Formats: sequence, C-alpha cells, structure tokens
Amino acid sequence: MSSFIKQNTIISLKAIKGQKLRSSLTVLIIAFGIMALVGILTATDALKASISDQFSSMGANSFTIEQLPNTRIRRGGERIEGSRPISIKEASQFISRFDHPSILSVSFRANSSAIAKRKDYETNPNIQVTGSDENYLSVKGYDLEYGRNFTHTEVEQGRHVCIIGSEIKEKLFPNSQATGNEIKIENVKYEVVGVLKEKGSSMGFSGDRNIFIPLKTARMYFASGYTSFDIHVMSSSPVEMEVAVQEAMGTMRIIRKDDLKSPESFRIRRSDSLSQRLIENIQVVTIVASIIGIITLFGAAIGLMNIMLVSVTERTREIGVRKALGAKASIILQQFLIEALTICLLGGFVGILFGVGAGNAVTVLTEAPFVIPWTWISLGIILCLFTGVIAGFYPAKKASSLDPIDALRYE
Repeated sequence: MSSFIKQNTIISLKAIKGQKLRSSLTVLIIAFGIMALVGILTATDALKASISDQFSSMGANSFTIEQLPNTRIRRGGERIEGSRPISIKEASQFISRFDHPSILSVSFRANSSAIAKRKDYETNPNIQVTGSDENYLSVKGYDLEYGRNFTHTEVEQGRHVCIIGSEIKEKLFPNSQATGNEIKIENVKYEVVGVLKEKGSSMGFSGDRNIFIPLKTARMYFASGYTSFDIHVMSSSPVEMEVAVQEAMGTMRIIRKDDLKSPESFRIRRSDSLSQRLIENIQVVTIVASIIGIITLFGAAIGLMNIMLVSVTERTREIGVRKALGAKASIILQQFLIEALTICLLGGFVGILFGVGAGNAVTVLTEAPFVIPWTWISLGIILCLFTGVIAGFYPAKKASSLDPIDALRYE
C-alpha cells in the first residue's frame, strides 16, 4: 500500500510540475487565504499578550476611584456641568475610613506635557508628572531599578524629591548616576532619589516617561480648585476584590453625600477592566477578519476544484491507459486526492510563513512581543488538509469513475 502512495505522490508532483503556472496560481490563492487568517490571528494574539503584560503589572486585585468624565455640553444655550472633582479632603477621609485589608494610595496627574532639564540636557515636552505618596509604586506595579521610594516624612512635608522613569534617566543622565543629583521640572529643582525599571511601551504609550513627586509638593505647584484626586486600592487578595470594591463604593458614597436614589458621583475603574475592553474589541476584529480569511479560503477551494476538473479532462487518456493496464479506481482516486492535498499544503506552508511574518510585523509597529502561534499554525495546516479533501474529492471521484474504453477514445 505504501508503495502505491509513494508512486502516486511522485506522479502527482510531476503533474503539478507539468502545469507550473496553473499550479503556482492555485498555490498563491490558497496561500493568500491562509496568510490572511494566520496573520490576523497572530497579530491579535500578540496584541492580547502585550495588553495582558502591561496591565498585569498593576495587579489583578487593584482598582482606582476617580472622577467621572467631566463633560460639558450646551443644550438650548444652557450650560450643563459634569461631575465634581474628588477633593483632597474627600480622598483623605476615604483613607481614614476605609477599613478593608488593603494598601491605599492617593495621587493626581499634575502635568502631562512637562519638560525636565539638567544642565544642557532637556527632555521633550511629553513628560507625565504625577503627585503621589509612598504607597503609589507598589499599588500601581512600578519597580525601582535603583535608588529608593519616598519616605512618609518626605510626602508629609512636601520635600523637593522625585522618582524618574528610565527614559528620562537616559535623556538627562546618559553617562552618570541619576540619584543624588538635581533636575528641574517647570524651573523648580528636585533631587532624584530613585529610578524606575524600564516598562516599555504599549499601544503607542510609553511607561518610561513618568516623574513622581510627593503629593503635597505637587499640590503646591500644580493643583487648582478643579483638580481631582485619584484613590488607589490594592486588596489583600484577588478573592477579596469584589468585597473591597463594594465597601469602597459604599464608603465613597457616604463621603460624597450621594443620594440613595442617584447613581455614584464617581467611578471605580478596576485594573483589569480596560485590558478586558481592549481585548474584547480586538476579538470582534479577529472574528470579522477570520470570516474574511475563511471566505477567501473557500474561494480558493472552488478555484482548486475547477483546476482539478480541468486536469481530469486533460488527462482522460492517461487515466484510460492506467486503468487498461490494471490500475484500480481507488488508485486513481488516491492519485488526484494526493495532487489536490499537495497543492493545498504547499499553499498552506507559504501562507503560514507569510502570515506569521505579517502578523509579527504588526507587533513590531505596536511594540508588542514576538509570538509563534502554534495553535493557528496547526489550524492552518488542518484547514489546508480539509480544503484539499473537499476540493479534490469530486474531481478525483470523477477521474476514478471513467470507463477505460471511453477514456482511451477521448481526443
């Protein structure tokens, strides 16, 4: 049996080689369908991995209490105010009242387009300055490359100290140690006490352009009557997360004096909520793109079937000769099935190769990690085999059913 398969494989390869242009075009059509499918799935897998990596550092058991989006619209000339900000007094009250086992931190975004300077060195105006306390780094998942965190005294007294991101360190201290030296932020001097580990970028946003200064210091230079403070809560364990969220919501409603019948005047954003929304959006795109890829592959299968039917017609006399010499119908069926499967597998391997390359090219642009999607590669091979069997069976069956006498008479 194995010798027949080997012989039929050789005959199939010769037949494919004999029709180079037609076979190449069919291979390319199948390759395009597989490339579209595998490429899109590879890119989305890499993006999901990137999102998960970026947000997992925040912890699966943390959440933030923050101001509702402060939109203002005009309706008939009437000005409608958005939600009121969370004041430092309300944030302090929450810290003192919330008794669920957890780590608490308060921060606010002081400046999103600051410039940091040191001697002749200067950053671009894209530095994020955040006022924070001594718990902020642990709650938000930041690690220090070297140096130290703020002390409680520095936060309480509003000392002029700062912790900088790795990109800022490279910009302002390319050949020297950063800690113990001073930098200027908006013409105010701060001593660098710590440098953060590199976090990299995700979705175009860098995590290495941050500067953290003590909360009280930030309030002196950047806060106004409209400043809203964020409260960060890291529960003792992921199991206690839901309980902590509910307790935090109840405590904050009391502090904000929210009416029982009214919705919350603030929002709670879980560390995993944004990543889940992004992944869900990516999954929708994945489904749509996969359908397009499958439709393309279906079109390729129809094209392959037509080409195989043409091949059967062109080789009618050959089939007649083989059957006259004793070849069974099953051998003829096997030959044409192998030919269809060979074309599909060639197209599949080419498509997988280019699909993985194209998918990871997208990840390079978004700075996501390189992935080898073994699941999708396996799926691509299975789809190729399935396509080859479906597209090749009817032509193969037709070839095996030919009457040898009629086939020999065919001109």
